[in-house]
Amino acid sequence: MPVQQNTARRLAALMALLVTACGLAVAPTPATAAPRLLAAPGDSGDDGEGGTKSLVEQLEKASKGFVEAKAKLKTSKEQQAKLTQELKVLDESLGPQQQTLDMLAAQAYTAGRAGPMAALIGSTSADGFLDRAETLAVVAADQNQAIEDLKATRESQQKAKDALDIAIKDQQNQVTVMAKQKSNAEAALKAANQGSDASSDSDGGNSADADPAPSSGSGCTEKDPTGTGGCLTPRTLHALKQAQSAGFTRFTKCWRTQNSGEHPKGRACDFAAQKGGFEGDATGGDKTYGDNLANYFINNADDLHVLYVIWYRRIWLPSSGWKSYSGAGGDPSSDHTNHVHLSVN
Repeated sequence: MPVQQNTARRLAALMALLVTACGLAVAPTPATAAPRLLAAPGDSGDDGEGGTKSLVEQLEKASKGFVEAKAKLKTSKEQQAKLTQELKVLDESLGPQQQTLDMLAAQAYTAGRAGPMAALIGSTSADGFLDRAETLAVVAADQNQAIEDLKATRESQQKAKDALDIAIKDQQNQVTVMAKQKSNAEAALKAANQGSDASSDSDGGNSADADPAPSSGSGCTEKDPTGTGGCLTPRTLHALKQAQSAGFTRFTKCWRTQNSGEHPKGRACDFAAQKGGFEGDATGGDKTYGDNLANYFINNADDLHVLYVIWYRRIWLPSSGWKSYSGAGGDPSSDHTNHVHLSVN
């Protein structure tokens, strides 16, 4: 019996040695298998966002400038609408206030004529004098108040007009900035032999509405829930959670170390198109999933503060829409045919 046990142990050890020598491995069960990472983003020679460091930095800067100018333009237009309404109310108040002042001036003239001395001389009794003096005092007080009201309204009206002029000039400036940043982004793409117009039948469509992102907080202060050990900005975490709430729950990775782009700043995430992770080119239902996810981010770009979206050899810029965009590696990850890349401001 001991000899048989020893022989069995020797056979088991020999089998283990053969498995190791032949490079064989036992496949994990579906329940415990990690997502497949064939040519994972960031491992393909480019810097994980499909282009050179210079191109990525130029696109980031241009999109950031465009998005911020667009937000300022929106705020300025809202301020213009508020000021326009305020000015309308003030304009409507001027007429009645001027009429009140004119009426009080007429009363003062009728009651006082040549003033208090005339009232004293014309009075036949002390009571008569006091009555007329009291009337003059009341009319004078009302008149002074009416003058102050009219003056305050006119001053407010002028301030509103000045603020309105400033708002309009600011809007003109922001439009100029947006045009410049659009030109910068498209010039950078052209210099990299990319950026021709690119659209497809899958663009657009209906998407769920996302809740607006936090108005501030650009620091990498939140723990990345995708298991990278890194951090995210509050806006990036918000965009991730909003996408998941909208049903986009496939494998995702956000923070990582690289030389450029938004990932190391906690401002980007890569969303796998396939259920198994970052695999080959997405096709069929996986391609549709990626189309829908990209459209979700685009349709909610303002609320989520989207800088750009990269998907299937194309990049979507807030300034320019879809443009052609292929990675230097020519593989599914650098071409973004296996995942949707999202960068937020």
